[in-house]
Parts: sequence; C-alpha cells; structure tokens
Amino acid sequence: MNVAHHPEELAADECVAAIGSYDGVHRGHRRVLETARAAGAPVTVVTFWPHPRLVLRNRVELLSPLERRLELLEEAGVDEVLVVEFTSELAAREPAEFADSVLRQIGAKVIVVGESFRFGRAAAGDPALLRRLGFDVRTVPTLEGVSSTNVRSLLREGDVVGAARLLGRPPEVEGTVVLGDQRGGTLGYPTANLDVPAELIVPAYGIYAGSALGHRAAISIGVNPHYGGDERRIEPHLLDFEGDLYGRRLVVELWRRLREERAFSSEDELVAQIRRDVEETRAAERPT
Repeated sequence: MNVAHHPEELAADECVAAIGSYDGVHRGHRRVLETARAAGAPVTVVTFWPHPRLVLRNRVELLSPLERRLELLEEAGVDEVLVVEFTSELAAREPAEFADSVLRQIGAKVIVVGESFRFGRAAAGDPALLRRLGFDVRTVPTLEGVSSTNVRSLLREGDVVGAARLLGRPPEVEGTVVLGDQRGGTLGYPTANLDVPAELIVPAYGIYAGSALGHRAAISIGVNPHYGGDERRIEPHLLDFEGDLYGRRLVVELWRRLREERAFSSEDELVAQIRRDVEETRAAERPT
C-alpha cells in the first residue's frame, strides 16, 4: 500500500477517494471502504493526522495511532493513503479550496463518505457541496450504534467484548516495551511493561485475556495495588513465550476482562490467582 503525505506525491490518475479520520477502522469505516472498492477504480483513503479534535483542542482518546491505522487500512484492501497534516490553518480553509487542492489534485472522481461527513471552515462542507463541485458523491449510512465514540465508552467500562462487536475485531492496546519493576519474573510470570502513547485510550483497570505476537497473553492494566503502586502500568504476560522484548513495539489484543485488580493477603495468594488468570486465558475465545 502506498502512503503519501502530500497530494503531489500521488499520481493524478482517476481514483475513488474515501475521506475520514478512520480512528480504529471499525465496522462503519469498513462499510465505507467496501462501498469505495465497489466503485471500480483504485481506492485512495484521505485521512488526517493529528486527529482533528486534538488540533481543535477537544479532548479525544484515540483507538489507534497512525501506524496502526495504516496497517488496518492495508488489511482492508486500500490501494493508497494520503495522510493530510491537520492544522488550524487547514481547519480554516474553505471547503471548495480543500476540494481543489487535495481531491482534484489526486484525481478523485468518486467521493465516498459517511452520511454525517463534514469538512472545511465551520464544518461548512458536506456531501451536497461536493456534488455541486462536480464530484460523484456516494454516502454510506451510519451503522446503528457503531462509532469510535461508542467504542471508547465501552473500553472505559472494560467491556472489550462489546467493543469488539463494534470494531469487527478485538480492541487493542499498544506501546513500546520498556524496563519495569521486573516482579513478574520473580513470581514465575514475566511481563512486558508497555509505554503507551499518551493520546491512546487505555481500557478500565483490570486483568484481561488476550494475545500478542501470536501468543495468548494475560494482561494486567492498573496500578499493581498488591504492591501499593500508584502509577498506571500495562503489563502483558505472553504465555509460552521466550525471548527479549525490550524496545519492541507490541500490539496487544484484548479478548475478555477476567476480573478487577486487587491486593492479596499474601504473595502466595497472588501467585495462585495469577495461575488461575493464566488458565482462564488459555480457555478464552477471541471475539469478533
């Protein structure tokens, strides 16, 4: 999949442009992409980074960073992606100017967007305006209940199974493996300590079953209350894995929330509970 950051980097051949933020690439996003592919010409996704809401100083916890978004778009069969840098200047641009400087320049003839799509200064641009500008515009109805906002709400509640139904795949948490307290190894269950980008959402504290690197994983999200911790940690224990993960980017799927985190009366009780968590992880089913 070809990825560009400026319109002139793409050949101005006829294409179908699918425009949106695509945070999480959920089922609704994939319906837009399916409609775009059905139009017949190569599909170019036009997306924005940073997320527009961040630039406009509205708080948002992202479901996926740009790197992961691009991977998911490639898995969805997209031919090329134009990542438009979203700035306050871009937000103030008139919709027709954006259409001329971006959409026409990449050869877009057909535009596919969700029915609620808005763009340009004061969100004045919409599908009707694009039609008046001469584009063949195809709007895709919103899937009831499916939105990045609703996925975030479910994750804040720890409902990763519900989030998976909206995403069409398990939700994820990702980060770079950094040095942690290294307690897990002394307990017989070594964990990878993830440094998660600050803009990404992290689900409710608790213990989860999931997977990473093709291995099932028991994942602790929280502050390690048994040891009196107060700093949030995301620590997956990869079952049947041997190797050094330090410095690696790790994408962890979350399949099921097993329990809340808590302190135990002894370390032996803690280890016994971890053993049960691992067995539940072995039996967990991957949601879709």
